[in-house]
Amino acid sequence: MQSSIPALQTLSSLSAFDLARLQFAFTVSFHIVFPALSIGLASFIAVLEACWLKTRKPFYKDLCLFWSKIFAVAFGMGVVSGVVISYEFGTNWAGFSSFAGPITGPLLMYEVMTAFFLEAGFLGIMLFGWNRVSPRAHFGATLMVAIGTLISTFWILASNSWMQTPQGFKIVDGHVVPTDWFKIIFNPSFPYRLAHMAIAAFIVAALVVAATGAWHLLKGRRDAAVKKMFAMALGLLLVLAPVQAIVGDAHGLNTREYQPAKIAAIEGIWDTEQGGTALNLFGIPDMQAETTRFAVKIPHLGSLILTHSWDGEIKGLKSFPPAERPNSTLLFWTFRVMVGLGILMIVLGASGWWLRKRGTLYESRTFQRFALAMGPTGFITLLAGWITTEAGRQPWVVYGVMRTSQAVSPLTAQQVGVSLMAFIVVYFLVFGTGIYYMLKLMRTGPALPGAMSDTQPPATRPRGLSNPQHGLPVRSGDGARLAPAALAASQSASASERRARSAADQLIDA
Repeated sequence: MQSSIPALQTLSSLSAFDLARLQFAFTVSFHIVFPALSIGLASFIAVLEACWLKTRKPFYKDLCLFWSKIFAVAFGMGVVSGVVISYEFGTNWAGFSSFAGPITGPLLMYEVMTAFFLEAGFLGIMLFGWNRVSPRAHFGATLMVAIGTLISTFWILASNSWMQTPQGFKIVDGHVVPTDWFKIIFNPSFPYRLAHMAIAAFIVAALVVAATGAWHLLKGRRDAAVKKMFAMALGLLLVLAPVQAIVGDAHGLNTREYQPAKIAAIEGIWDTEQGGTALNLFGIPDMQAETTRFAVKIPHLGSLILTHSWDGEIKGLKSFPPAERPNSTLLFWTFRVMVGLGILMIVLGASGWWLRKRGTLYESRTFQRFALAMGPTGFITLLAGWITTEAGRQPWVVYGVMRTSQAVSPLTAQQVGVSLMAFIVVYFLVFGTGIYYMLKLMRTGPALPGAMSDTQPPATRPRGLSNPQHGLPVRSGDGARLAPAALAASQSASASERRARSAADQLIDA
């Protein structure tokens, strides 16, 4: 019986190869957003804790505790979704595992042995070690977790970059054999891809932190913790967003040298032009007609951006066999989504700097709404960038060495389709719940000034004649006897409340 559900009809028309690609794209897209957030948050928390150790200002510790909860959820979901991808290499991509395993296997092992063990060993102290170890020891644990996330990034991107620009190997009996591990790890695209991804992770975290701060400012919170995280995130964005554009430009020059077909597909360039290539600002690439329809061109700008020369030559897609051309229709737009949102990030950082200079950063509700709306754009840009780089190397899984069609396992379309549908259902249930919980934590915000944190011991009665045992917990029946003191404290607090609010603003600028 033919299914009446359009989604199932579409899936049933795809081959096992296409379904395996779709499944991997789905699972890896879900996965990448969590490590990116955890990489950025780990370093942010380490900076917050360093500031707390130096200044002992309580709002720094409140921010550490608050963002550590969100980091823990993101880290856990990243680990779980990463395990699924590891199994997919064996189930759906056995050809790739057999061919490239002698190189990709050790690189993943190095990641586990150096990075994951480091993170797992110190994560418990970071999350639960407050008041159980010394402040410096706790900061050391937080720093180790942050370093571990960066080491993990190093090894994963070394493996991915080798697949993009392979070197340091030979092929023996249908398998790659490493001949130079230094060349394998530090392959031509690795430094650019590592820098691009690390900065992207910091930007993702900065946008999430800024959006969270904007949310609470719009809701009327003006305490030191909310202002500080808002200002710190915007300051980081002010620096990193332009730096990311520079790194991206260098990455593009490297890609043009080693993967010229990818560049041609990204730019929708079909013919190799002499005397300078125009930039297709907008258009709709047509793979069948071999043209970019409705193109809006800027003369010579393509050569200027991609070669840093007014009349530099860029190979068109027609220079490559049709079977070796990436999908220009897809890459043309994913790249422009990435660049367009990147420009908005630069605008956000610069606008925040200008408003802070004028002293209106915490009063401009229009800007706060802008920062809130930009919160998810880090994830969108990240996914658009990874789609561009991964789809851009097709039809190769190891560029110029092994085709993606050679890497797939001998499975039926029904087998892969069933597992894909199961993944979709389970992922939306499990990770949807996790994302909902993270959003709920963000809406709650850091502890209010004067509120008891999770790391503080319970309230105790002072030692005296009526309470000779030091440290007894306060009983509910003691409320009546403590009422006069509480009333006096309330009157004193109301008299100093205005001074506390102004002091919070001074702490922000300190």
